Amino acid sequence: TGACFAEFGLHVTCVDKDAERVSGLKAGKVPFFEPGLEELVQKNSREGRLHFTTDLRAGVQGSLVIFLAVGTPPRGDGSADLSAIEEVARGIAAAMDGYKVIATKSTVPVGTGAKIREIISQHQREHVDFDIVANPEFLREGAAIEDFMRPNRVVIGATSAQAIAILGDLYRPLYLIETPVVVTDLQTAELIKYASNAFLATKITFINEIANLCEKVGADVHVVAKAMGLDGRIGGKFLHPGPGFGGSCLPKDLRALAEVGRRVGEPLELIQAVSRVNERQRARMVEKVAAAVGNVAGKTLAVLGLAFKPNTDDIREAPSLDLIRGLLERGARIRAFDPAAMPNAARVLPAVEYCKDAYDAATGADGVVLATEWNQFRNLDLGRLKAALRQPVFVDLRNVYEPGRMREAGFRYTGVGRA
Repeated sequence: TGACFAEFGLHVTCVDKDAERVSGLKAGKVPFFEPGLEELVQKNSREGRLHFTTDLRAGVQGSLVIFLAVGTPPRGDGSADLSAIEEVARGIAAAMDGYKVIATKSTVPVGTGAKIREIISQHQREHVDFDIVANPEFLREGAAIEDFMRPNRVVIGATSAQAIAILGDLYRPLYLIETPVVVTDLQTAELIKYASNAFLATKITFINEIANLCEKVGADVHVVAKAMGLDGRIGGKFLHPGPGFGGSCLPKDLRALAEVGRRVGEPLELIQAVSRVNERQRARMVEKVAAAVGNVAGKTLAVLGLAFKPNTDDIREAPSLDLIRGLLERGARIRAFDPAAMPNAARVLPAVEYCKDAYDAATGADGVVLATEWNQFRNLDLGRLKAALRQPVFVDLRNVYEPGRMREAGFRYTGVGRA
């Protein structure tokens, strides 16, 4: 967000209390994998619009608008942990020296804006006017720059006309491409992000349940999904069967939304069911691999893809990790490859052997499992892959390959939702 605003011509200061991270960013090194971001950071730093510091006071006092972009991880009960939001709100309050707009980018439950207002009011050293805005982000990992520069919509939640006008000015470059701007109140804006993620998760989970049914009755889930998607009321996006959703947003946002419902006495039964079905889908993938290979105890399996989706190194709640843990528990040995996520995976799965490429991972394995659909896994040399394997078993959890082509190539192929 900071780099993209700087690309719009604004002067941006990014503040973090992690001195090592800030030092790296000052040197143009981004601490996670996001296509195009490092180049954007280097360009705008070089041109003097993007700065990094650990000095919160300097960042606050040198800015008119302050975006909160800290983490809101789940607590044990599923609710969002707002301790980082509360901490930074207290720091902002102590540093304020004039009117500020405090805009929340973090995904937060309904009512957080009011809570931030109360914290800042209580911790100001002297009274200074400020406004609170909810400005949720809708950036997809792996496509974040494109999503910022060409968004589906911008949501601004506020009651202050002044704050709305200021946020509108920040996003003015998007008016040229006629980006819809939704202006509403704080509570509605806070709920829009949760509702959007919950609906996307519901579509994924729905098609996964239909895929499981297809396997039982001899239907093809891809034809079902295509025909469904041709209905304009449904649409074809997110109707792709697989091992279930993961990542830093959908799982935790579902749990947090369900907890909000419980707290206010409005249980969200569909949302809770989506979470349960998604967990069950992950367990089914372990069974699917075991059925394809036979008893996995003592066998070696190659897993291609560790990140929860392509074009990121994020392994948070990645289906591949649950799959690997399930296979390890059954006595399998795992050789894995991912273009970006292996360093992160190695910290949580040290028992896995990490390989230099897909063919290295497959060497001597009793089967290969495609868990994340990176582009480089979409057109593998099937002859070379088959020669590397001990058994020609291919379990395609993303349905990248056509079953007929795989059988012709000599593989025992298993997909999702394909009889």
